Amino acid sequence: MTGTIVNASAIVLGALAGLLFRKGMPENMRNTIMQGLGLAILLIGLQMSLQSQEILVVVASLVLGGLTGELLNIEGWLARLGCWVDNRVGGTAGEAGKAFVTTSLIYCVGAMAIMGSLEEGLNNNHQILFTKAALDGVSAALFASTMGLGVAFSAFPVFVYQGAITMLAASLKGFLSPAAVLEMSATGGLLIVGIGINILGIKEIKVGNLLPAIFYAVPLAYWLPNIIPK
Repeated sequence: MTGTIVNASAIVLGALAGLLFRKGMPENMRNTIMQGLGLAILLIGLQMSLQSQEILVVVASLVLGGLTGELLNIEGWLARLGCWVDNRVGGTAGEAGKAFVTTSLIYCVGAMAIMGSLEEGLNNNHQILFTKAALDGVSAALFASTMGLGVAFSAFPVFVYQGAITMLAASLKGFLSPAAVLEMSATGGLLIVGIGINILGIKEIKVGNLLPAIFYAVPLAYWLPNIIPK
């Protein structure tokens, strides 16, 4: 759970830094930092995806995952969840409560939180969560500079949520073949590339609707190589 611990710590430190500089970070500095992190995310995603030994598994997973995600409208549900939180918290909770709920949602609901935790649990690879920690730390500083101390407390649900996914993935690792873990990681790598593209503003990719692809990669890694001869 090293990545999750670093992620939660970065949120706390970022929030404390934001409180020290209440005027906030200059816009040009924030944009440059975010662009650098976006490029780093692209690199991590490409490294993961290029490890695939069965490209057809990744392709089929993305197709089936995209169809499932669109039918379930995962991105729509996430958007409605965000609106519900805003409506519930906006008029009733204090500033600290509003900051806590809003930033907890932002940091927990996303492909990087899920993929980073899975990658850490399955492959003991902390890269995604370390990069997410950098992103969350910068954004926590920005949020805290305007929303206050409540931002720092969002580190707790991040620790519990991502830690639970990491431990679950680690417990399931023994039941998955190395090929399934590899293709699952490669498929997730392409979703990480999509996140990097979104951060850089190149094109909006519905990464949330592609999340089911990660889970399709497991059965397809078992079945597809046996069905289609090389």
